[in-house]
Amino acid sequence: MDIRYSADIVRYKTMSNSELRDVFAIETLFAPGCVALTYSDIDRGVIGSAVPLGTVLELPADKELASDYFAQRREIGIINLGGQGRINVDGDTHVLGRLDCLYIGRESQGVEFASQDSEHPAHFYFVSYPAHTRYPTTLIKKTQAIKKELGTQEAANKRTLFQCIHPDLVTTCQILLGFTVIQVGSVWNTFPPHTHTRRSEFYLYFDMVDDARVFHMMGEEDYVRTMVLKNGDVALSPIWSMHCGVGTGAYSFVWCMGGENQDFDDMDFINPTNIR
Repeated sequence: MDIRYSADIVRYKTMSNSELRDVFAIETLFAPGCVALTYSDIDRGVIGSAVPLGTVLELPADKELASDYFAQRREIGIINLGGQGRINVDGDTHVLGRLDCLYIGRESQGVEFASQDSEHPAHFYFVSYPAHTRYPTTLIKKTQAIKKELGTQEAANKRTLFQCIHPDLVTTCQILLGFTVIQVGSVWNTFPPHTHTRRSEFYLYFDMVDDARVFHMMGEEDYVRTMVLKNGDVALSPIWSMHCGVGTGAYSFVWCMGGENQDFDDMDFINPTNIR
């Protein structure tokens, strides 16, 4: 497990581009045949991936969690970004197609990942936060997600939002998870940017061609920094940082939040005239 220590609201201003990425971006996910894990000190989130090929992959415990098994005191939100796959949770099998989600509750002792076809493997992406109690493991199909059309073509931010792990669909301790698809001809994932000091947020960018990039903006309104991210990269947003991005073409991203509340619309928008 990689350990990621974040910079504070003062130090980020003096960091080089590579230092900024080393702290606030994850570029090591989706290795074939492996489970990859990064532990962030931002709300003690664990960000991970599993790409099972011919054999089943087990979600391991790690000494950094100080637990007997991974989910002993944690909940997990998972989305499949690849071919059809299976997740076994304490003997129960859940089949996930592309863009289906699974919520796994605290105290789930055995979590195993498998692909239906190793030539077209599942690409499981997951985020885990500490949990105070146990809620049932729940499968949320893409067709069940709450779907919202946002933005306009004129503002180059026309997009479709899918809320998957959401209080109206499944009960969790703190995880909110979904994904947003940027429509062809649009490039912004949100504007104006926003913060929410009640919650941290992680963005995973996907469905990008090899030479496409997203310019992910972070920091304070009067001191904006930019990370240039590629397909499969994750941006970590601490509670003090704004977040928004603009791409070189159409793309999608998975968003996941954890913190004080589960009100998706609890955001503090930044006036564009104050951005420097």
